[in-house]
Amino acid sequence: MTTKFVYDFTEGDRGMLDLLGGKGANLSEMTRLGLPVPPGFTITTEACKEYLKTGVEPATLYSQMWTNLAAVEGRSRRYFGDATDPLLVSVRSGARFSMPGMMDTVLNIGLNDETLAGLARVTGNERFAWDSYRRLIQMFGKTVLDIEGHLFEAILESVKHDKGAESDVDLNVADLKELVAAFKALVKKQTGEDFPQDVREQLTLAVRAVFRSWNTERAQLYRRQERIAEDLGTAVNVCTMVFGNLGLDSGTGVAFTRDPGSGDQGIYGDYLQNAQGEDVVAGIRNTVSLADMAEVDKRSHDELLQIMKTLEDHYHDMCDIEFTVEQGKLWMLQTRVGKRTGAAALRMAVEMKIGRA
Repeated sequence: MTTKFVYDFTEGDRGMLDLLGGKGANLSEMTRLGLPVPPGFTITTEACKEYLKTGVEPATLYSQMWTNLAAVEGRSRRYFGDATDPLLVSVRSGARFSMPGMMDTVLNIGLNDETLAGLARVTGNERFAWDSYRRLIQMFGKTVLDIEGHLFEAILESVKHDKGAESDVDLNVADLKELVAAFKALVKKQTGEDFPQDVREQLTLAVRAVFRSWNTERAQLYRRQERIAEDLGTAVNVCTMVFGNLGLDSGTGVAFTRDPGSGDQGIYGDYLQNAQGEDVVAGIRNTVSLADMAEVDKRSHDELLQIMKTLEDHYHDMCDIEFTVEQGKLWMLQTRVGKRTGAAALRMAVEMKIGRA
């Protein structure tokens, strides 16, 4: 019997942590709850274990992956590599235990010179398309092709300086075209190869990079310190892209269902308009509080608060959430039981026990 290595988000649940990892299991759980999760699938930790043992992916992995991708295409009504209206995906690592050293997220996989034009046409936003392409090349180059990240940053800062731009959002289409050309040249110089134009090759290389990242020095050190077994492996999450950088009616953020420092109930988190997730993490632009988010998008804000309550009631614990708003539509990208201080843990335990009594 063929081993099942790929699970659609509709097929799993939070009890499958060992197989689907933390991100995958919780994406499946949110999907099961009927929350707005973009279509996608998880490649299991078993596939990673076989790769780590043999140095190659399981023989049936990619046929299963393309079958599941076709199902995602059907639900999204977009097609991977389609030059007219392309489906783009993100790739995220997702072991059972979150740990440093694992591969960073790669967004916008599926963009190339041809699909770029289709993305620009279908969104009516050429600047957005070129900005998405430069982000892909930068993230892919750093995390998949192992090019030093500071080399991309240096090019970006140089272009911004030359154009008198204070922030990435100040770069226009011509500036971004120049940036993409410079990033492509860097990839060619560092690897001896052009940036991959075959979208299936992009996805295959990204999945393999997640598997490899299990054995980075930083990840191994963390597992030794935390006494995490070396043979667990990591899952890989492939998710339909939703875009927080499509304008001021879009954005991205993080939220906690309670204050992780004190355990207080309330609205805690950050939101950034017209941005993708790495913009929040990088801290290169100023975020607003979730309370302030209500002033710019009350509908998404109110829906988010309801989802936060649903998740806390369901998990019986404080949840840490990542979300994106795409042109007024809220999407949930991740949830997990959030880390907290000792004092906060005690308060939450008491209040949640009373709440369930």
